Amino acid sequence: MSAGDEVEDLLESSNLANALESDRFKQFLDHVPFAVIVAELQPQERITYANLEFERLTGQPPADIDGRGWQALAGDTIVGVDGRKLSQAVFEQEDYLGIFIIPSNAPVSIDAWSHVIVDDSGKPVFRLVALARTSAAARKDLELQLREKDTLLRELQHRVKNNLQMITALIRLEARNQSDESGQTLERLAGRINALALLYNALSGEEHDDSVDLGAYLSQVASAVMQAHAVEGIRLDLRVDAWPVSVNVAMPAGLVVNELLTNALKHAFVGRDHGTITLHSLVDDTGCRVLVADDGVGLAPNTSWPHPGKMSALIVQSLQQNAGARVTVDPGPGTGVRVAIFFARASAAPESAATAQE
Repeated sequence: MSAGDEVEDLLESSNLANALESDRFKQFLDHVPFAVIVAELQPQERITYANLEFERLTGQPPADIDGRGWQALAGDTIVGVDGRKLSQAVFEQEDYLGIFIIPSNAPVSIDAWSHVIVDDSGKPVFRLVALARTSAAARKDLELQLREKDTLLRELQHRVKNNLQMITALIRLEARNQSDESGQTLERLAGRINALALLYNALSGEEHDDSVDLGAYLSQVASAVMQAHAVEGIRLDLRVDAWPVSVNVAMPAGLVVNELLTNALKHAFVGRDHGTITLHSLVDDTGCRVLVADDGVGLAPNTSWPHPGKMSALIVQSLQQNAGARVTVDPGPGTGVRVAIFFARASAAPESAATAQE
């Protein structure tokens, strides 16, 4: 009989709720060939028991999880094929949950089950989670699924990038045939789409993970904007540090920089044949400071950036919400526009790095 069959038999046992309160039954569970973890549901769901096989399978002593929630399992770093953590999956479905990986020096693949136990009156009283080491065939199948998923993701990103680049080209072509105001709107839209295409390009690298090098990405955005709106005599002062951030941070940051550089090239140097645009993205122990500035004419009196209700305001709001960014704007007339953005390290970290620090 397989471990899966034994788990199913255990879950179908009669009077299981009463048995789980018995020390004798817990002694029996210490000899079953799969890991068993039990949590009481009332008054607050907390783990109250793990058998000996749990420690042998996971390398985690039962004392480490006793009295804690399910997030205590292996530091909450067990992930499934579909990206869920095991501690999340136990709440979302019952019975068989799927195959998961326990990361360690020698990663272990496991099958997992979750089952709510009710008493004679039908009241939920326990949650039982069972873990069993997968077979060699199942491990190979899991590895194949992961490789296929990674290949499909790369292909999807490549296609999306190509489509975005084509859309950008078509919009810019159409902009040339429009009136000044309509053409400028289309050009601005094309710039935003191109910034997203660059992000997809960064994600489709050979060694991609869930992070984007913010410095490298902003450099690419700046190069694309300068190429699309190049003005003779305007110099770009570019200084960037490498810094991995989450995609949710890189995307709005790239869009904000795209907006500011485009604005500067189109409006900051009216009536002048020279000027300097600054883009710095510099990192220290506290985080990253992004500076976008120009030495142009500045904003007109009684105007502000970003303008409420405009797309730029929504992009800045996304940057503040996704990364806890602090944005300050100094738009002094005659002294240029200076926008400073600060990201704290913890707020902008990729999800994998943030999880490892917990």
